[in-house]
Amino acid sequence: MINKNAKLILEDGSIYEAYSFGYEKSSAGEIVFNTSMTGYNESLTDPSYKGQILVFTYPLIGNYGIPPINSYKNNIKKFYESDKIHVSGLITSYYSDYEFHWNMEKTLSEFLKINQIVGISGIDTRSLTKKLRKKGTMLCKIIISDEMTENYYLGEKVSIKKKNIYGNGKYKILLIDCGVKNNIIRCFLERNCTVIRVPWNYDFLNEDYDGLFISNGPGNPKEYKTTITNIRKVLKFKKPIFGICLGNQLLGLAAGFDTHKLKYGHRSNNQPVILSGTNRCFITSQNHGYVIDSKKIPNGWKILFKNLNDNTCEGLINYEKFFFSVQFHPEASSGPIDTQFLFDVFLNFIKLKTNN
Repeated sequence: MINKNAKLILEDGSIYEAYSFGYEKSSAGEIVFNTSMTGYNESLTDPSYKGQILVFTYPLIGNYGIPPINSYKNNIKKFYESDKIHVSGLITSYYSDYEFHWNMEKTLSEFLKINQIVGISGIDTRSLTKKLRKKGTMLCKIIISDEMTENYYLGEKVSIKKKNIYGNGKYKILLIDCGVKNNIIRCFLERNCTVIRVPWNYDFLNEDYDGLFISNGPGNPKEYKTTITNIRKVLKFKKPIFGICLGNQLLGLAAGFDTHKLKYGHRSNNQPVILSGTNRCFITSQNHGYVIDSKKIPNGWKILFKNLNDNTCEGLINYEKFFFSVQFHPEASSGPIDTQFLFDVFLNFIKLKTNN
């Protein structure tokens, strides 16, 4: 009965592994908890739960099945609070698929399937409830494994589907598109570059280019496994690499850094960063929820910029190989252009390599 891996993802970034039952589909809503020991059929059909994903704190759910659906008294359903399930999803610590009750007509899983509602189990609902009690209700999403690729790989939704070439400049920039902003392409074209734009999962090992650029984009950087693998392949070469925003995280992961999610992201046009080893401060445009973890730095790498507000990593560099990346947006659009010179730094690295 319980047969598919699933995940519960909370608004605060917490992820819980689970198993699905009922109707196998992803769902989203506000997560709330109910401490009742019985009466799940009434709770599920309560219209007040519309749009919410319901957590039952009692550890065992489903053991007495579902009473007759079409049993009426005074023309009103006898065992239910409305004609259908209104919750967007059900969460329990343990779902019993050994249901038994003299008045049982269906299993809970069958009832959920009829109403096309997902259920998940195998979660520590005590821990989850304590989190909700402390932080308050929050948004969440239940993701079923078959749909994880579609939902997780946001880069696939914003990346181009096939290779595209812009301009006819002197320097060839291979651009990995994970959701690139147009102004990044403009910045390269203004600097006498040919931009070879390829999809996020494109194997570019045999492409002819002078420098590799890794774009910005949405989502958790660790889900871009194909992109990270492709980047890692070219780290043994010495063609310059430049990354922006998500590109900073992907380059870092490929090089051996780790990443983590911020409690709340950097999303503004006035984020101050400092160039490491100097007193030079720049005001930058930022839009990200993940950062490089700078506690463990791989050999050959250094932190290039830090955020003055929370001291998080805002850039990486490998001086020997001319690899570098920044967490902010030097192309701005919108925002300050204090750091647009980084495109020129990248081009200077390319010129140095081109001239040996």
